[in-house]
Amino acid sequence: MNEDITVAVGLSGGVDSSLAACLLKEKGYKVIGLTMKIWKGAYKIQEDLKHACFGPGEEEDIAACERLCEQIGIPYHVIDLSEEYERHVIEYFRKEYLAGRTPNPCIVCNRELKFGFLIDRAKQAGIEFDLFATGHYVRTIAMDGTTYLRAARDVTKDQSYFLYGLDSSRLSHIIFPLGEMTKEETRAAARSYGLEVADKPESQDFVGGGDYAPLFEHDSPQPGDIVDLKGNVLGRHRGLPFYTIGQRRGLGISIGTEPLYVLALDAKKNQVIVGQGKGLFSSGLISYSFRLQNPRDYGRLLVCSAKIRQNHKPAAATVLVDGDGKARIDFEIPQRAVAPGQSAVLYSEDGLVLGGGIIDEAIPDAENEASSTREHSRHCEG
Repeated sequence: MNEDITVAVGLSGGVDSSLAACLLKEKGYKVIGLTMKIWKGAYKIQEDLKHACFGPGEEEDIAACERLCEQIGIPYHVIDLSEEYERHVIEYFRKEYLAGRTPNPCIVCNRELKFGFLIDRAKQAGIEFDLFATGHYVRTIAMDGTTYLRAARDVTKDQSYFLYGLDSSRLSHIIFPLGEMTKEETRAAARSYGLEVADKPESQDFVGGGDYAPLFEHDSPQPGDIVDLKGNVLGRHRGLPFYTIGQRRGLGISIGTEPLYVLALDAKKNQVIVGQGKGLFSSGLISYSFRLQNPRDYGRLLVCSAKIRQNHKPAAATVLVDGDGKARIDFEIPQRAVAPGQSAVLYSEDGLVLGGGIIDEAIPDAENEASSTREHSRHCEG
């Protein structure tokens, strides 16, 4: 019976996690609210841009969680993980950007903090529970002894990409009450419960306004040259952390009528390499830290779909992952803006997450000479 099972719900102050707690309580579970505190005021993030995952708006979110738990009559605990967040998410984020890569902090936060330290620290504090739940739009399914993530019913809200780092043993103790719901259904249900956050806007950014500059106050990213594939200097950039693969706006340069895009970031030379849009296409990618959900899939050629960023439509691909976690993904059709530092996530035809890993190298499209930044390297080295 559900009344014998205690579920801790990770609350963020938004409508999704709030409704998850309500639904679980209605089903008879013993419910506990948990929030991880990650903000300690160390960065000058603008107050008027505070509605984000990381920033000074955290106090308002915690207050909203307290009111929710009082309203529905469940215990509530705040776990201070600000040091862990700084060490595992912020430092990682800065290091990757300074190395000319494009990290996804949400993936690391979910794997290390929300589904890792939060659970561990709560239990160390004597907070006992059997299962953990969040308001993510995703589903799980157990097959042949392995628990898989499965894309949400509402594909426009599916968040499985951010959670691929959760292995089978962890997923077997996690539930996602909103996996079968649409966002509209969630808001309607929240209104029926009389939740004050029913129409609260979603937090869209990692930091307020998407402005990462405050996170690099002590790193002082150095300006450098913007160059073409032949090494010709076209302009100046303000620091590698402010550019990403595929970027077009904010370059401050123009040549002829063809728009220019960021094709690569060269951390050793502190250069932003630009070119025409056709140079953004890659036939595949390499990852050196790939993990498959089913151990039996290592060494097997997988025919599946690969997603290279959250808003990317999964592309047909063949994948081979060796026993050391090195993966080669070959796309059926070349894909645009494969960015080292982002993650590649594999999906089966019916939406199962087969595995994922951080992208280390993009394989240039052989039919497009302009897509290969190796031309730039050869020119500079020669």
